Amino acid sequence: MARNQALTGILFAAGGTIIFSVNDVAIKFLSGGYALHQVMLIRAFVAMAFILCFIGFSGTGFRQLVTARPRTHLLRVAIVMVSNVTFFIGLAAMPLADAVAVAFVSPIAVTVLSVVFLHETVGPRRWMAVILGMVGVIIMLRPGAGVIQPAAVLVLISAILYAAGNLLARQMGATESAMTLGFYVQAGFILVSAAMGLWAGDGHLATDDQLWAFLFRPWIWPPMADWPIFLATGLAVGIGGMMVTQAYRTAEAGLVAPFEYVGMPAAIIWGALVFGTFPDLTAWVGIALICGSGLYTLWRETARRKGDAA
Repeated sequence: MARNQALTGILFAAGGTIIFSVNDVAIKFLSGGYALHQVMLIRAFVAMAFILCFIGFSGTGFRQLVTARPRTHLLRVAIVMVSNVTFFIGLAAMPLADAVAVAFVSPIAVTVLSVVFLHETVGPRRWMAVILGMVGVIIMLRPGAGVIQPAAVLVLISAILYAAGNLLARQMGATESAMTLGFYVQAGFILVSAAMGLWAGDGHLATDDQLWAFLFRPWIWPPMADWPIFLATGLAVGIGGMMVTQAYRTAEAGLVAPFEYVGMPAAIIWGALVFGTFPDLTAWVGIALICGSGLYTLWRETARRKGDAA
């Protein structure tokens, strides 16, 4: 039974991460002609439809949406939303693989935040991995003439917030199902994106700056050719999110978490096939340091847990 649960967790983590990569490439593709809040609103409606169908056919049904932790849900929704916005604004101005590499600092951020908020003990080897990962981030930020690339800084902020959201999900996991967590996140996206559209959807805040144009350009009615891409990003969020959450419910986090790094080669492949971009030598150095330090941190956590069990 334990082996079956471990294998299921690994398959869900790897499969869910690959599906998530479809969301990244779809939103980067749409970032050239649509406002971010319009993309997020359509994506959230599609993801919500999938989640509601899944809840309807589940054993407990819609009763599981009743929660005693509305404030914690609100905090997590706010964190996830800001994490998404900062990531996708940065993604619009960066090569896909570079943005995903910087985003993979999140396992390192989990280590730091676990010390601050969960009072966990971190040994010198794991701190060394954190330091190496931060060196990789600095390389990916590509500071030049004393100025750090703003898009990469936004992605870095997104990664830290993503880690904070994961810590909250761990704390809420005992009382809230994966479907409940997903429902409230998508509900938050629908409300905020709709409000943003009412305020800025006419384009009066539009700018020519590449970094912020994605956030403030006016809404347009998508042509039929783009609707499959909108559908893909919504289904990727709904299905991928459910699979990754289920992975952490069925197997140890230290076992399944390293398999989320399949998102890095997926991003490189998507970037090459769809956008014709490929990481240069400097980017490869940063990618190696970030992914290597993250994998080492997760491996050390798994080894420590096995030692405690023994």
